[in-house]
Amino acid sequence: MLNRVLVANRGEIATRIIRECKDNSIETVAVYSEADKNSLHVILADRGVCIGAAPSSQSYLNVGNIIESAKNTGCDGIHPGFGFLSENPDFARICEEEGIEFIGPSPDVIGKLGDKSQAKKTMRAAGVPVVPGSEGAVSTMEEARQIASEVGFPVLLKAAAGGGGRGMRVAETLEEIESAYNEASMEAEKCFDDGRIYVEKLIRNPRHVEFQILADKFGNVIHLGERNCSIQRRNQKMLEEAPDFALSEEMRISMGTDAVKAAKAAGYENAGTVEFIVNGDDYYFIEMNTRLQVEHPITEMITGVNIVREQLRIASGLPLEFAQEDIKFSGHAIECRINAEDIFNDFSPSPGRVNFLHFPVGNQVRVESALYSGCDISPFYDSMAAKIIVCGNTRLEAVRRMRRALEETVIKGIKTTLPIQHLIMYNREFLRGNYDTGFVEKNMAELLKLYEEAGGKDESLQ
Repeated sequence: MLNRVLVANRGEIATRIIRECKDNSIETVAVYSEADKNSLHVILADRGVCIGAAPSSQSYLNVGNIIESAKNTGCDGIHPGFGFLSENPDFARICEEEGIEFIGPSPDVIGKLGDKSQAKKTMRAAGVPVVPGSEGAVSTMEEARQIASEVGFPVLLKAAAGGGGRGMRVAETLEEIESAYNEASMEAEKCFDDGRIYVEKLIRNPRHVEFQILADKFGNVIHLGERNCSIQRRNQKMLEEAPDFALSEEMRISMGTDAVKAAKAAGYENAGTVEFIVNGDDYYFIEMNTRLQVEHPITEMITGVNIVREQLRIASGLPLEFAQEDIKFSGHAIECRINAEDIFNDFSPSPGRVNFLHFPVGNQVRVESALYSGCDISPFYDSMAAKIIVCGNTRLEAVRRMRRALEETVIKGIKTTLPIQHLIMYNREFLRGNYDTGFVEKNMAELLKLYEEAGGKDESLQ
């Protein structure tokens, strides 16, 4: 196994990785910004190194400072977590050049799959179904118009190098192509330093279903089943569950086979996620995330596979411990992402000091968070404050357990999304399991109204 790992991240995912390293007798180095000097991941690590000022560009995205910190502390591995540099092929390549194991796929694979248009080409060649659209990035506005006319409106114009809902615009008609193209390209240039755009048919309100895969250095690739991530707000996931209650066994087998096929076609190594959209009896590849996912705990809960441990083993040159036939699925798991956001102010960030904190415990309840009483939630970074994860023998049991877990959760001093997620646990459409990516847009006004009528704006009930 690796001897010492630098965790190039912060927050709950940094604490998750540090704890896993410790469980495997791997020393850890935490990097932190000046704003994060008292953060939990710094406290938990064997050693901490300040890498710059609060803005990400000066700290968590500062490749030079991170690499120098790894070299100075004798690290033989770097775990990027998710976000920040986790899908940056240049960072992975520098790690490789410096003789430091990047805990993830190779830089070439990250680059190939990070370019969404190139990823679609790879999948199409491998026989994996993809959403109809341009073969790659379009080079002109006229080409965008032509492709849109061929696949039919509405269409989605998406950043070729993007993700996370950034650099995306919808065009309902031919007349809207120009503005959608320009807006998507400008946002893509700003977010990813790459303004290239590709065009694909917009499938309204599909289900968002993703398959977790693991691949070692010896060509062994397996999948760990699917997760339904359809409850999203502005393309940001709020709640995930595994398995997908609405997925037929026939489609589950077919999608799992295609997920493994996709990973093999890309020459993939380490943990990754193949994302699909499901529309009726059809499904299409949309992208592959070349990193650990936020929602990986629900897959761990139903399979018993420790995904972060497997990442460390794979990076250490060890083969997978199991084959596909060894993977067994048991029960149903749900995760709620608790964000520090004001639900009555268009979900704007709610940074501040956590005055009091109590997380739920009990059978089949798991919490991933870097919060503690008295800690500060910084305005500089992502607003995710905690993940509450539960598992049950059945979906209904998991739902009931999540209700109880959310009711036990107390985070004082800031506003969070917890009340909305709690109300979703009682929503009839959600309980039937037959929901899609339009769920939040369709139900949010009613959920906010229900919470307000219950006294939710009273500060004592926050």
